[in-house]
Amino acid sequence: MSSYPDDLYYTKDHEWVRLDADGATVTVGVTEFAQHELGDIVYVTLPAVGAAFAAEESFGTVEAVKTVSDLFMPVAGTITEVNAGLDADPQHVNEDPYGQGWMVRFTLADASSLDELMRAEAYSQHVG
Repeated sequence: MSSYPDDLYYTKDHEWVRLDADGATVTVGVTEFAQHELGDIVYVTLPAVGAAFAAEESFGTVEAVKTVSDLFMPVAGTITEVNAGLDADPQHVNEDPYGQGWMVRFTLADASSLDELMRAEAYSQHVG
């Protein structure tokens, strides 16, 4: 399988998390592994800005040709931005999952909660 960026955190549910430079905001998307398993993504449902979620709570869905999959919050936080570009071009998730295919940005409720997530090496072992 492909390698996973070392600067990201990962969840068992195949989301990635990038801590932004401010140290309080994170960007979240689905991993290369997840988009490959889902297949061609045709629609993404994301929450409203300002919505607050607990860790592991569903915050949206990804619809592929043959399945719909929930997206889960890696850690608790409040949504500050959604990737509106996915409305018109959901295939960005397939083509560039760590770039244009990002899903949401949110303010962390507790920055130390990132310590509970996997780093690249552990995630690579997790997916086999």
